[in-house]
Amino acid sequence: MIMANAAMSDPRAASLSTANLRIALVGYGEVGSIFGAALASFGVQRVSAFDVRMTDEPWAAQAHARATRDRVVLATSTEEAVRDAHLVISAVTAAATLAASEQISRSCPPEAFVLDVNSASPQTKRACADEIGRRNARYVEAAVMSSVPPHGLRVPMLLGGPHAEGIMPLLDRLGFDAKVGASTYGVVSAIKLCRSVIVKGIEALAIESLLTARRYGVEREVLASVAETFAGMDWNRQATWSWQRVVQHGRRRAEEMREAAVTVREAGVEPRMASATADVQAWIAALRGDGAFDGASDKPEWRDLADRIARDPSRNAGD
Repeated sequence: MIMANAAMSDPRAASLSTANLRIALVGYGEVGSIFGAALASFGVQRVSAFDVRMTDEPWAAQAHARATRDRVVLATSTEEAVRDAHLVISAVTAAATLAASEQISRSCPPEAFVLDVNSASPQTKRACADEIGRRNARYVEAAVMSSVPPHGLRVPMLLGGPHAEGIMPLLDRLGFDAKVGASTYGVVSAIKLCRSVIVKGIEALAIESLLTARRYGVEREVLASVAETFAGMDWNRQATWSWQRVVQHGRRRAEEMREAAVTVREAGVEPRMASATADVQAWIAALRGDGAFDGASDKPEWRDLADRIARDPSRNAGD
């Protein structure tokens, strides 16, 4: 059951002035960089960040430029980033969620809040809570319920665990759109990942259906029929959004859907759709890694992306 924002305030969180607040980001990809820029603009004492991709020189060069622009301090390790933080935000891929918690727990201060916004299974989130708890830090499970862009910090977020109410005054002050969803771990992640079976499944269906329709030359008729059946949505625009997001974040989405499959299986249901969706997302990620979408515009229309696959028949197998 979804609970309203807690009226109870944690005196330790409430006593932190914004000017004295130190925030660490573990993961400096799309979500981490959006959060970092927004949090730094609040005038906190410091926003630090670390990402395992810092060893990739081209990626690191872009990250340093972004961090300099946004007044984020890049650290050389997770431990350096979190060692004196009041608030740690874990924003890594689903597969790296537990490893990130293990690294955070080595150095984060006791009583620090650790806000885990990763899309991981209830089982993984409970393991992360155990890991952070060994440090006597306060782990808060978060389920991000929409795409971070364009919402930024205002992306709807459900919080779970015994420290969810305690972190609310701090998140409210920083501009988050969060509410407490459960006092135990695993519940809000179950909500998130059951939703993902639908949302990411629609993305996978759009890719398979429209790639096929494009090859038969019937995409106009298919989109018109879908629009008639599901009125009120611009399906051409939705198709482009779906393709763009999967091409850009297919690897991350595939990992999330593997976690969704674990969640479904833990409930005693065979994850047929979750697993298939993960396969489609991973296939597109592999194509991107092979350069299939090199040269596309910053905001390509879905037909352009589909045609880049179709030009090479070997790319259609998904092997």
